[in-house]
Amino acid sequence: MKRKIVSEKFQELFGTPGDFYFSPGRVNLIGEHTDYNGGFVLPGAIDKGMLACIKENGTDKIRAFAVDLNEYEEFGMEEADKPEQSWARYIFGVVREITKRGGKVKGFDTAFSGDVPLGAGLSSSAALESTYAFALNEIFGLGIDKFELAKIGQATEHNYCGVKCGIMDQFASVFGKEGHLIRLDCRSLEYEYVPFDPVGYKVVLIDSVVKHELASSAYNKRRESCETVVKAIQKRHPEVELLRDADMNMLAEVKGEVSAEDYMRAEYVIEEIQRLLDACAALKRGDYKTVGEKMYGTHHGMSKLYEVSCEELDFLNDIAKECGVTGSRVMGGGFGGCTINLVPEDKYDMFIDKAVKEFTHKFGKEPKVYPVRIGNGSRKL
Repeated sequence: MKRKIVSEKFQELFGTPGDFYFSPGRVNLIGEHTDYNGGFVLPGAIDKGMLACIKENGTDKIRAFAVDLNEYEEFGMEEADKPEQSWARYIFGVVREITKRGGKVKGFDTAFSGDVPLGAGLSSSAALESTYAFALNEIFGLGIDKFELAKIGQATEHNYCGVKCGIMDQFASVFGKEGHLIRLDCRSLEYEYVPFDPVGYKVVLIDSVVKHELASSAYNKRRESCETVVKAIQKRHPEVELLRDADMNMLAEVKGEVSAEDYMRAEYVIEEIQRLLDACAALKRGDYKTVGEKMYGTHHGMSKLYEVSCEELDFLNDIAKECGVTGSRVMGGGFGGCTINLVPEDKYDMFIDKAVKEFTHKFGKEPKVYPVRIGNGSRKL
């Protein structure tokens, strides 16, 4: 459906057909606040994303139309040409980052649209960056490998959109593979595809519609807690560079030397890294019951130890438990956003019905429901 709308708009604006490219948003099944501690994450690309129609235009200008916003921008490709509109900066940033790496991009026309819900923590911005990085690489025959395409998206966020994100979102968008999640080592960037084919289950996100603002001061404070604990552990174990290198015994040794709060934060991270590894082992066995238990463990840790949940997310997690949902947890940095739920098919309708009704009754606003399937990464359609 979106393709038809984008195609018609492109034809109307530029009088010619173009080529279609798509990149997905992502979910992260388990592994939260592990990235900056050198741990692992377990994302998967989803069946929702960003779709762009693109064609070279023989000029040194980019003419871009955001279908969903009904906005048009035209801009050059030099540093001084940075566009006003925030959405246009993603496209501009990708072009600049390719140029910095020696790639030659010429002017092009484009129209794009997405079905990744904005602000739900599904990485709509990474999907947009990945779509253009992948497309421009193909159209202009630049020969950039997929790894570098993900880094181009990340650098766009850092240098043109003011967000110091990790690489998980762009990585999942570019490298996604149907029927698999990606176990990404955040320190070495080594990755492994882990089978994810939950027959008899559905994956659904329930959006608390609490503004997903990574309360940046709270986020920074948690990073500082982790660093403080690492410093304390290093006195006895100089080989420990990040919490990923520590275990619960090492943490116990420094209990009297760090604050109760710092101890709790570190406890969550060390346990979460182990939970992710246990979940991967369970997935390889097809043991979704254990995967679900690990997800509940993550939610408890994020709520009680890392303290990044909120009343709405805890409420949704409790309803999931009551309904016999296999696994449920807050997804993303916390302070709002979605829960991700692994739901037996025979309990799905009952769970959604109860969650929507009771949440609306309690909080006076209706949560949003996003069923997702794990799909492939960036591609030409």
